Amino acid sequence: MATDAGWGASPGTGDLHVVVGASGATGGALVRELARRGRRVRAVNRGGDAAVPDGVERLAADVATAGGAKAAAAGAAVVYHCAQPPYTDWPAAFPPLTEAIAEGAAAAGAKLVLADNLYLYGPHDGPLTEDLPAAATGPKGRTRARMAEGLLARHRQGLLRVAIGRASNYYGPGGLASVTGARLFRAAVAGRTVRWIGRLDQPHTLSYLEDVAAGLATLGDDDRADGQAWHLPAAEPLTGRQFLELVVAASGGRSQIATNSAAMTRLAGVFVPMIREVGEVLYEFQAPYVVDWSKFQRTFGPYTPTPHAEAVARTVDWFKKYGDSE
Repeated sequence: MATDAGWGASPGTGDLHVVVGASGATGGALVRELARRGRRVRAVNRGGDAAVPDGVERLAADVATAGGAKAAAAGAAVVYHCAQPPYTDWPAAFPPLTEAIAEGAAAAGAKLVLADNLYLYGPHDGPLTEDLPAAATGPKGRTRARMAEGLLARHRQGLLRVAIGRASNYYGPGGLASVTGARLFRAAVAGRTVRWIGRLDQPHTLSYLEDVAAGLATLGDDDRADGQAWHLPAAEPLTGRQFLELVVAASGGRSQIATNSAAMTRLAGVFVPMIREVGEVLYEFQAPYVVDWSKFQRTFGPYTPTPHAEAVARTVDWFKKYGDSE
């Protein structure tokens, strides 16, 4: 399929897989997953100092520039776009970053796999499926929608092979910036109160970083992923309380569980820009937020996600060892 459209050869075991944004949570997990699968991997970040397994090439490049993105993608069979600008800068900085990375991948004749999230759907009743419209009204959700549609349009035009993998709020070793990341796990490890955003009684799909990475690597390897968006594997939804109980238990059971209501979060956002930005997606934590990834399972399965108890234990262990040094 790919060669008929002039996109170049399909990726194979011996080909170069390039991860841009390799020092981030998703990018770092993906580098480790690709290395575990025996791929030849190049880890790209601005400083060229991403922590990588033995045998992984590191490259310093500013992939927001045309020259940096082309240098990063040179010789690649697959480029994984895991790079992100600062959360507060998404509307202005994310589209040109994605444009540069897409041009770099196209110049190399590589397939591009975008690590995406679920913001583009906006509030929705019922499980989230890939065929839902992009109904987000907030700036970050609209930005994500424009980027995804632009990349898929390039695929339809035969300009660039594209696959998109979408995950929910993530946690795992190295996962710092998520609302279920450092703030929560550091508090638990220290025995302080752990806080959920929103209602504690609503089911919520949470994505473990190692499962996200495995899903993205599968999309990079398989031609059947091309030209589509895919929800990545995740264990069963948990309520906020159930998740926090797992975190507290794995951390020694010293912490109390609490929640910040939507009103409290909005008030805090008046003073803290990062919290203010989270206000756009507070709806995720006020009602059931469940991701349907059956399309991935039907196409690429069987795949068994990491059970939450095991994933939480691994994450707590990481934060005990490294969490305060990041």
